[in-house]
Amino acid sequence: MPVKLPDPQAARRFGVSLDPESLRDAPLPMTGELLKTAFANAPEPLLLIDPLNDVILRANKTACAIYALTSDELLKRAFSGLYKECRGELLVVSEEAFERGHAWSRDLVLRRPDGSAMDLEHGFVACKQRDRRYLLVSILDLTSLRYRSIDSEADSYHRQGLDEWRRAERFFREIERENQMILSAAGEGIYGVNADGITTFVNPAAEAMLGWKAEELVGSEMHSMIHHSHADGTCYPNASCPIFNAFREGKINTVDDEVFWRKDGKPLRVEYTSTPIVDDGAMVGAVIVFRDISERKQSEEQLRQALEENAALRERLEKENAYLQEEILTQSNHHEILGNSAAVKKILQQIDLVAPTDASVLITGESGTGKELVARAIHQASDRRDRPLIRVNCAAIPRELFESEFFGHVKGAFTGALRDRVGRFELADGGTIFLDEVGEIPLDLQSKLLRVLQDRRFERLGDEKTREVDIRLIAATNRNLKKEAAAGRFREDLYFRINVFPIECTPLRERSDDIPILAQHFLKTVASRLNLKKLTLTNANIETLRAYAWPGNARELQNVIERAMILARHGRLQFHLPGDTASAGKSEEAATDEGRILTSKQMSAFEKANIERALLAVGGKVSGTDGAAALLGMKATTLYSKIKNMGIGEKRTA
Repeated sequence: MPVKLPDPQAARRFGVSLDPESLRDAPLPMTGELLKTAFANAPEPLLLIDPLNDVILRANKTACAIYALTSDELLKRAFSGLYKECRGELLVVSEEAFERGHAWSRDLVLRRPDGSAMDLEHGFVACKQRDRRYLLVSILDLTSLRYRSIDSEADSYHRQGLDEWRRAERFFREIERENQMILSAAGEGIYGVNADGITTFVNPAAEAMLGWKAEELVGSEMHSMIHHSHADGTCYPNASCPIFNAFREGKINTVDDEVFWRKDGKPLRVEYTSTPIVDDGAMVGAVIVFRDISERKQSEEQLRQALEENAALRERLEKENAYLQEEILTQSNHHEILGNSAAVKKILQQIDLVAPTDASVLITGESGTGKELVARAIHQASDRRDRPLIRVNCAAIPRELFESEFFGHVKGAFTGALRDRVGRFELADGGTIFLDEVGEIPLDLQSKLLRVLQDRRFERLGDEKTREVDIRLIAATNRNLKKEAAAGRFREDLYFRINVFPIECTPLRERSDDIPILAQHFLKTVASRLNLKKLTLTNANIETLRAYAWPGNARELQNVIERAMILARHGRLQFHLPGDTASAGKSEEAATDEGRILTSKQMSAFEKANIERALLAVGGKVSGTDGAAALLGMKATTLYSKIKNMGIGEKRTA
């Protein structure tokens, strides 16, 4: 049966002496638990290794700390995997331990998280149990050992009367070690220079960002190494360097955006603060703290570009919206090309042929023959139908505003340019641009238009940035451009550029069979627009309309229908065409005598029709003794204002 150990305190209390031999021979209770506790709490790192299977069987807390792993993580690792750089040395020392029973090595390398090697000594003790061999590995931190030796010496000197000196030495050593730890752990680059600009220290973060080793920089003039040039490559003299000025002028300097130059010659965008170091009132150097802002600046630039693109897109959409709203107000009431004549059928066939292509189209014909209607039909039948058709009335653009209207301008390009403006060509990007009355473009401005049509590139007025544009061109004119080119009034090369596929709109007098269809269409649209009762055309009405020559073509027919509906009596339409002034005056007088009251909308429509007839009678001329203003008995400025407000687009001269 087990021997019960006497209580030592009790034995002494009763004067009983214990035999040491009997203590050694007596079995210890729970030996396994004691060994586990001793292994776990040992101050040095300990591991129990199965070398045959390369398995870590047990590791104490200190071992986990030195490998920077938890116990579970460490036990899952292969032991040789912890020493990837020195597996050969590991194999040699393991074989030596099994041969001699134990072995020591200072060649096995472990690295800290920052990559630096730890100064360690490994001890290996061979163990055997049940024919299986194991290794007990202990690790000694030689750096800590040296510090303990210094502390031991300090204690010895303390006993010899030098305790104050060693205490101060330990104090300053700890301060230095803490400072080095702070510098090493800092994420910002930190370096110091003395009053001559010579580098005194460089932390690891600065080494990583600059590509230099600390030993390459310490002792060198730092400005010439990393701060010698501006971002554009020009020389950066140290006399104007904020880092030097920190200890020359004794003030902290902060710079938001500059470059340091890496060892490989590449610029590093940084922000930095230079703080002077003062010793006993004298400037002895500076400490510079910097950080890499390359990614931040790149993100800021991407954000700036995105904001500019969004602003440009917003501006373009606003312009497109304003333009389309304007088009809604001014567009013709035609929604399709009407007519059964051979001329109309030919135009429809031509539209079917050219619409699927991107070929330039020149539409010719007299004013009012539906050239814009043909242009819209081509665009709607093309692959560009989802993008806008941008119409430009070349005859209505003042000479000095031609470039701005066509290509846009930037703020300050000329007096009155208070903001950037998107031109019509840019609005038409991806769609179709319709140059109405293209023959009215001044000769000296035609070359600029030709260049854009050839290169599909342009610059806004006052801007150096070249912009590309993808457009399909449709032009229209009531002039004979071939004769104009021969006479030198139109560029021949521009004529050939726009006259790839010609379409001629036949005047209404040459297709009288279409007049009834058009008249019925106008009756319907005018009644809807003016809120009038829809009336019926009689055979006599149709014959009257067909007998007239219609110099103003379909536009004149629409105006005549509108006027007749306003003046209709008892549901009957009466047409008083130019030349039948007596009957027209009689009819209007009769309407007045009957006391008929017109609505404001009807009066506006009547006035618009009256102005259009006056313009038609004088060939579109507004001012002068033979102009429409004189014919209507009003000032030319008043008539110009009414034409603009009513959206009258009749071609006119000054």
